[in-house]
Amino acid sequence: MSTLAWIIVASLFGGVLSLLFAALLTLHTRVSWVSMLVSYAIGALLGASFLNTLPEALKLAEDPSEITTIVLIGILLFFILEKLVLWRHCHIDECEVHDPMHGYSNTQTSEDHDFGRSGMMIILGDTFHNFVDGILIAAAFLVDVQLGIITSIAIIAHEIPQEAGDFIILLNSGYSRQRAFLLNLLSSFATLVGGVLAYFMLHELDYLVLPLLGFATASMIYVAMSDLIPGLHKRPEIIATFQQVTLILLGIGSIWLVGNLFEHGH
Repeated sequence: MSTLAWIIVASLFGGVLSLLFAALLTLHTRVSWVSMLVSYAIGALLGASFLNTLPEALKLAEDPSEITTIVLIGILLFFILEKLVLWRHCHIDECEVHDPMHGYSNTQTSEDHDFGRSGMMIILGDTFHNFVDGILIAAAFLVDVQLGIITSIAIIAHEIPQEAGDFIILLNSGYSRQRAFLLNLLSSFATLVGGVLAYFMLHELDYLVLPLLGFATASMIYVAMSDLIPGLHKRPEIIATFQQVTLILLGIGSIWLVGNLFEHGH
């Protein structure tokens, strides 16, 4: 299969699969499942960044400090974007911007809704986020198919709880389930657009592949450490902590396993 085909499949599969899982989760509003997926996503993101994209970038770079500087700049950039509400996503049932489950029920009236304001903000941010995810997937595949697959797995893992949170916010904003699903579906196609555009642009601008690997690493570290982990501290009980650590290790382990299987396959 060609590199472009891999990018298209990974982008479509990632967007549609994460959205379907999110819709199934929120169909019965099983917030506990979303919380479990968040823990796994943290492990997958950290595993992909520290075990795959960062080592690969360091291997390709002439000067390792060049990559670490890009990662540092990337983390600061994502912080600024999040402050500007472009990268704002809620991955769990509560967050500092809004509480998507607050007042949620199947019998809400228009008085309970915010008339779509939170929903449209989420869709705009989600579309931008998905577009950037597509670029990062393409950059990884252009380096190596194995790296592309692992990066895609990590992105899918964090997209599922993110989409579930977004879906709940849309319902809370007054959207019907059908309209919320359709809007999220259209937003998910931004991953494909970003991936295909990046494939053709990066062929001409191949010197951007290395910086994009650095930004991919920064993105995954930032989302895991800033957006996801703080939410886990809201459940400090021993049992909850043990569950979270187990699922984080499972996420890291699955990325490590996929990487090893590909290495042995080669």
